[in-house]
Amino acid sequence: MYEDKKIIVYVTGGIAAYKAATLVRALIKAGATVRVAMTRSAQAFITPLTFATLTKHAVLTDDWQADGTVPHIEWAQWADLHFVVPATANVLAKMANGIADDMVTTTLLAAVGDKVVAPAMNDHMWDHPATQRNLAQLAADGVLVIAPAVGFLAEGYEARGRLAEPEEIVAQADVRLLAKTGQLQGKRVVITAGGTQEKLDPVRYLTNRSSGKMGYALAQAAAEAGAEVTLITTVVRDAIFGVKVIEVQSAQMMYDAVLAAFEMADILIAAAAVSDFRPVDVADNKIKKNGNGGLTIELVQNPDILAAVGAAKRADQFVVGFAAETQDVANYAKDKLRKKNADLLIANDVSRADAGFEVDTNQVTLFTENEQVALPLASKLATAREIIAFIANKR
Repeated sequence: MYEDKKIIVYVTGGIAAYKAATLVRALIKAGATVRVAMTRSAQAFITPLTFATLTKHAVLTDDWQADGTVPHIEWAQWADLHFVVPATANVLAKMANGIADDMVTTTLLAAVGDKVVAPAMNDHMWDHPATQRNLAQLAADGVLVIAPAVGFLAEGYEARGRLAEPEEIVAQADVRLLAKTGQLQGKRVVITAGGTQEKLDPVRYLTNRSSGKMGYALAQAAAEAGAEVTLITTVVRDAIFGVKVIEVQSAQMMYDAVLAAFEMADILIAAAAVSDFRPVDVADNKIKKNGNGGLTIELVQNPDILAAVGAAKRADQFVVGFAAETQDVANYAKDKLRKKNADLLIANDVSRADAGFEVDTNQVTLFTENEQVALPLASKLATAREIIAFIANKR
């Protein structure tokens, strides 16, 4: 999202102004070229020299020296994105009402790119009807508002009003800005992730090597495409903005959660590695060794989630399965596509060191009834975005 983007960060006068330096660094690290504009009150909390050093650009302030240019217009036309961090109640009121009485608000009024505001203020100021009216107006004007967090305020107590962490601002804006023009807007997508766990006793279980990375990547890509996403997972990883997470452990728990969510879904992507078998009996206490003898465990088949949804799907629902194979990948994948009544089957060779379980890259082949599309080796997120784009074109 931020690669090669030109971004202005507008810093206004609140105690959280120091966090804007971390935001600037994060945006630069993500590949953006960043400039900073500051209100006079912001300079009481952090100096322009800090931002000039970080960005390698002069900072725009009310003290800008006349040089024959019109700086607020030149800057407004230069930028692709505009971040107001922190956004005080004062600057929110000015933006909502078109007031331009300093260099920051004048530049914002002339700006045509996407705008993101991350408010930070006392909880009483945040809750005030005037602030809420201004926020509603900004949202109606297309400004992306990243709500403040509940945390320890400068006043010395816990309440809503604390600036969202810079990393959260970057990640949330990334997903929400992409979602504005995404191909899956209005679609409800259910995704499964991770390897299921089948208990043997209170301390042991049967599982597999799935890390859940591919499922999480698909959830992010679907959210970026504008979908309403539910992720049913056995693995808890970093949160993805806008993605509802349902935690499960066993195949039966995942089966129950998927069937409940699938009824209202438009698309199901079954990326989890579900255990085919589970122990018939689960010991109440830890199983102990008995001399030098072995241990026999009787197993029974788990319910087949993909087959169940394939049989139950309506004409308006799209079902995607995964096939993690170690040999004869294409034939197994085509056979699974038919048997499970899926619309798309994504297959990969998990015997490869650079694809499949636990690693950050993947190489998959997409199979439909009439197509076979091999995607190149790439990061799991890049692969997920290709998969989501393929699905969107089928819907």
